[in-house]
Amino acid sequence: MNVLIKSATVLDSSSEFHNQTVDILIEKGVITNIAKQLDNPKNYKTLSLPNLHVSQGWFDSSVSFGEPGYEERETIANGLKTAALSGFTAIALNANTNPVTDNKSSVNYLKAQAANSPVNLNVVGALTKQSKGEDLAELFDMHTAGAKAFYDYQHAVSNPNVLKIALQYASNFDGLVCSFPQESKISGQGVMNEDITSTSLGLKGNPPLAEALQVARDLYLLEYTNGKLHIPCISTAESVKLIKAAKKQHLNVTCSVPIHNLYFTDEALHDFDTNFKLLPPLRNKKDIAALKKGLEDGTIDLVTSDHNPIDIEHKKIEFDHALFGTIGLESAFSALNTLFDTTTAVSLLTKGKSIYGIMQHTIAIGQTADLSLFNPKPKYQFETSHIHSCSSNSVFLKSELKGTVYGVYAKGQLMVK
Repeated sequence: MNVLIKSATVLDSSSEFHNQTVDILIEKGVITNIAKQLDNPKNYKTLSLPNLHVSQGWFDSSVSFGEPGYEERETIANGLKTAALSGFTAIALNANTNPVTDNKSSVNYLKAQAANSPVNLNVVGALTKQSKGEDLAELFDMHTAGAKAFYDYQHAVSNPNVLKIALQYASNFDGLVCSFPQESKISGQGVMNEDITSTSLGLKGNPPLAEALQVARDLYLLEYTNGKLHIPCISTAESVKLIKAAKKQHLNVTCSVPIHNLYFTDEALHDFDTNFKLLPPLRNKKDIAALKKGLEDGTIDLVTSDHNPIDIEHKKIEFDHALFGTIGLESAFSALNTLFDTTTAVSLLTKGKSIYGIMQHTIAIGQTADLSLFNPKPKYQFETSHIHSCSSNSVFLKSELKGTVYGVYAKGQLMVK
């Protein structure tokens, strides 16, 4: 689609037009001109929106939809539409499906379903068969089919030898191995952070120790194998400390933090709202401070919405029996823009593509147009009306947020609200 974007403020530190308000001409998916003012002699579609800002396309490294197997939670088609309307031009899709994405044909199926979407769907294959943690999945075959990483979503690899072999094997083709940071025998049946709040609520606790033990073990295995490891969704101060030390040793490790773990503490569970039943659990103020500092100093590489739609039958039930997870694509930018200044929020959403082997496109003449479109100013209360997902299990419902998203231009397509 050819389009002329009018009066857009560019937020892209790699672009010569950074912090300038310009017109952007896009023809056949390529930026062909940028200037203070451009005419439209060919009568292309004109996009003019209040206080329009544009940046490089945003990326989310941990997204679940449901299809195949859990279409009642979310379909691929609507999930990709939700991602686009939330400003994301690229996502990494977890193997959180039934059957699990653990072979080449499953990877090909997911890629085919996303072929016509403006959102670049990057498949994350399971690390082990059926994500059971016993035998490695078909890592190389999935890699050749286009899988960007390997991860048993929210399932810790309890057998250290399995992770050791995975790191060694994947290093032969520069594969990215992900390990969920939880020692399951320590976390047990915990449903929230183990602290004074869990005691007062009478809920079983998942201690920070469970995360720290797993992170420490995985880092020792990484040092032994000289592989490449990504630790998704850390939540504790001790994890930040361990990973920072590992990076000083020049180990090839990266990590991410869920946006909601930067925003809420475990005190949010006082009303037993199952939307706040999350894995990893919400921690305390000390952990949040350490996580934010880890983002500032580069210890933490990525933020993620950890978008995980759950149908109402598995959320609107007794707290102990509800499934873990929250949706987060729709609130990701607004939550970050509330916590940080807009430049920082955008930077956090555009970082880390290289970890997953995804190309970045600066906003410049001759570059592929891969743009997120947003307005950083409006303040609003997040309601169900702001949700595009099939499921509505959001921790941000009733939260006061700042900044709205218009949509994206990517893969030659414009999708806006």
